[in-house]
Amino acid sequence: RTDAASFPTRPERLTRSKLEQLRNYTAISEFRVLNRRYLIDCPDPNPYLQLNTTSGSGPTLSDDEYVTVNITGVLLPSSGDWVAMISPSHSDVGTCVENAVKYEQTGDFSSLPLLCHYPVKAQYVRNDPDYLSCSKQECKKYVAGECVLTTCGATLSFHVVNIRTDIEFVLFGGGFETPCIFKRSDSVSFDNPNMPLYGHISSPDSTGTSMKLSDSVGWSDEIRFKTAPGGGSDELKFLAYGDMGKAPLDSSAEHYIQPGSISVTKAMADEVSSGKVDSIFHIGDISYATGFLVEWDFFLHQITPLASQVSYMTAIGNHERDYVNSGSVYSTPDSGGECGVPYETYFPMPTQAKDKPWYSIEQGSVHFTVISTEHDWTVNSEQYDWMNKDMATVDRTRTPWLIFTGHRPMYTSSPGNAILPSVDTEFVADVEPLLLANKVDLALFGHVHNYERTCAVYKQECKAMPTKDGNGIDTYDNSNYTAPVHAVIGMAGFTLDGFTQNDNIWSLSRVSEFGYVRVHATKNELSVEFVNADSRNTDDNFQIVRS
Repeated sequence: RTDAASFPTRPERLTRSKLEQLRNYTAISEFRVLNRRYLIDCPDPNPYLQLNTTSGSGPTLSDDEYVTVNITGVLLPSSGDWVAMISPSHSDVGTCVENAVKYEQTGDFSSLPLLCHYPVKAQYVRNDPDYLSCSKQECKKYVAGECVLTTCGATLSFHVVNIRTDIEFVLFGGGFETPCIFKRSDSVSFDNPNMPLYGHISSPDSTGTSMKLSDSVGWSDEIRFKTAPGGGSDELKFLAYGDMGKAPLDSSAEHYIQPGSISVTKAMADEVSSGKVDSIFHIGDISYATGFLVEWDFFLHQITPLASQVSYMTAIGNHERDYVNSGSVYSTPDSGGECGVPYETYFPMPTQAKDKPWYSIEQGSVHFTVISTEHDWTVNSEQYDWMNKDMATVDRTRTPWLIFTGHRPMYTSSPGNAILPSVDTEFVADVEPLLLANKVDLALFGHVHNYERTCAVYKQECKAMPTKDGNGIDTYDNSNYTAPVHAVIGMAGFTLDGFTQNDNIWSLSRVSEFGYVRVHATKNELSVEFVNADSRNTDDNFQIVRS
């Protein structure tokens, strides 16, 4: 092996035999993995059937609201009836892509023909508990004063955000495998489809405290925000996590759901609103849109209370970049064909150039070296030389703490399997020596969906163990540096991983709960807490000190 191109490919496609396992594990929606069909009308049309929508904002939609879908006139309720939100309403769906391989590369083994008009989100009508029992009855025909024909109804609620195109709701029969159309609603438009939305702060050089976003259609609402303290300042308070994604605020199925993301976002939003957070670091696997662009809208809407208030810095992950024959280290279809383009568009970082998403930034007393584990990191590669030079030239009197971060970890007690290992041993062999040589204090990674902390570790061996301070907190004394402390923090939303190895001597703390880490850095102390998003309690804490 001489470079990343010679790495063996590790296919990660879905297979039918793994369908149930993967659906349960990753929260992939049913309408993503089941057969898709042409949008055809159901036989024997029902003259009584109606599908109407109402919203709190009137005939057009605001940027964030709930739409009520009222279904009436159903002759025979079925557990396979479902309603999809579809956009735009005027798409030409007369022909479908007939190359199934294009879908297989995204992990979709559907049979042809395919459903061209893919749902934005969908709900089974049985989500209304009165539907199958026909508790909401209407009489449609009387004979001699007696009702001889009754129909059933249901009501569903859909959360919608401004996705810049009109939408319609469609009632289907036949479940997700053999769908046919019963009824379409009238189309509904947003009040201002081009409204500037989802402003977020990523520039390390911004010095303002408020902003408005604008384009040709007008101004956004004013946003008040806080900038991070400049490099060399005495302290920094930041939050960090990986693998968050998003989840619906209604009962819908969506393309890809990360069930813990809502509670984590809410917990962090409370911290941000308190004014006690300077910045946020999201270490890979950002939205899990994986080629489904509307998912980026959902994600950006979800993080607005965070990213519009404080600096929101990111690292690229496999679900943003990896794809077959795209130049990524791993020839897997994890990005769904995005190849990093939406990620770089939505989250411009102070990187070297296009598709070179590694960078460094200084905030307060911390120098952050942020790398891409998905781009070539082998010895003498461009990124390898950059990270070595970047860390070697840090002024440790100005920023005494050096934090190294990237998506895929070097240490985990959730190793995966031979086909899908959580740790790439060649990555560790090439890059770990740089961390030791440049005296990295803390290494933060995601990819594995839990929280784990190590001793001061190098090459699987503990070079130093923490001691308890007067408050019982694990304390690493880096006055006499030995090795970095590693922490896996990929527990911000994706379905959690358990721990399958329990005998790793370097593993000191393991928590499989949704949450994030809270870090407070001064010139002499780096204090880290793992915050459980549900309980808001600190489930692990440690500190690194230097005299």
